[in-house]
Amino acid sequence: MILREEQAHDRNSVGALHREAFGDEHGDVVARLVDDLRRDDPAALSLVAEESGQVVGHVMVSRCRVDAPRRLVDVGSLSPLAVAPARQRRGIGAALVRRALQELDVRGVPLVFLEGDPRYYSRLGFVPAAGQGFRKPSLRIPDAAFQVVTLSAYEPWMAGTFVYSDTFWRHDCVGLREADVENQSY
Repeated sequence: MILREEQAHDRNSVGALHREAFGDEHGDVVARLVDDLRRDDPAALSLVAEESGQVVGHVMVSRCRVDAPRRLVDVGSLSPLAVAPARQRRGIGAALVRRALQELDVRGVPLVFLEGDPRYYSRLGFVPAAGQGFRKPSLRIPDAAFQVVTLSAYEPWMAGTFVYSDTFWRHDCVGLREADVENQSY
């Protein structure tokens, strides 16, 4: 498996991967979110996992902010993460997340947030964000799903409210809607 930065020629494969991994309805929304994040945040980190010349995994980390009392702090939002269903449970997603966190640490990003299953992401160093002094940007985010990992540039004063970029709000990709709450497994 090769982990590398996404290239322009990967875009169609990445969109198809998200549609397959998230299903028809959510997959289209996620694919459009990725397209708009590329446009709205050209410095976003976008990595792919490739096997036999085929894109089988993708992770994106874009710029968001923490509204700390001292000042706004640029942080990362790890979203989305997808692995081809036939290749899940083989460590591809974990490898992508670990590689992304290493790269973000080198870039000086102090914090990375996400919404996700704590059983999965806790193995990768993520902890409940509320317990670290962070407030979620929406009441629709389950407390257990709102998670953060601190990197080398983190300083304790950087606590406050996590603020998604406008792109996430435009696509209604913050928290769970009523239909999603019924299917929540954590």
